Amino acid sequence: MTLVREPDRTADPANARSDTPADAPAHPGSDARTTDPYALALRDGGAVYVRRHGHRRQPLELARWCAEPDTADDTMLARCTGPTLDVGCGPGRLAAALSRRGVTALGVDPVPTAVARARTAGATALCRSVFEPLPGEGRWAVALLADGNIGIGGDPGGLLDRIHGLLAPGGLLVVETDPQDVYERFAARVEDDRGSHGGAFRWARVGTPALRRLAPTHHFTVTDTWTRPGRAFATLHRS
Repeated sequence: MTLVREPDRTADPANARSDTPADAPAHPGSDARTTDPYALALRDGGAVYVRRHGHRRQPLELARWCAEPDTADDTMLARCTGPTLDVGCGPGRLAAALSRRGVTALGVDPVPTAVARARTAGATALCRSVFEPLPGEGRWAVALLADGNIGIGGDPGGLLDRIHGLLAPGGLLVVETDPQDVYERFAARVEDDRGSHGGAFRWARVGTPALRRLAPTHHFTVTDTWTRPGRAFATLHRS
């Protein structure tokens, strides 16, 4: 999930500040105390938006996430040549596409409605956070962080450490980065057109330059970067 706005001066991870509450959940729709518009929109359709405090709301691309993979998605899928863990799989378009291509793939997502949609789409999916115990830890050939999911949990460094433990030695991490040169951590919430909103969740935005600076500290090396209109990507190898 990529949030787009003007470039931020905190594009260097060493200088970034966080405005994330410690008790905010790590993902939209994962707080059982709220009826989150994100989960409702996945189930029933409709427009939803994400808002940070003090900023204009931005639409979430649910229609794209629920559709078949597009040509930009195909550039990620082409790099998933071994057993792949799709982290934050949402409604499962990528995990399902990999399965149709004969690639072993498991989607994980903490939102039950998203996992139900992923399974309906033909994906093998597990309702679980990436930070909980997962099958095949240390043996996955590829991990996939699409749609800005490098921001999961609002702590990109901690997420890279977790992915490092999930991948086999020499494994590949395929990341969709923010198309702008940015590094920031924050809390946000999802809203709909009726004025309903969910609880705050932790997220981050990481552009490709910031990921290059961050990766070596967490035992990854950026080996390739590429762009498509409005989107940016990178591959990282596990040390």
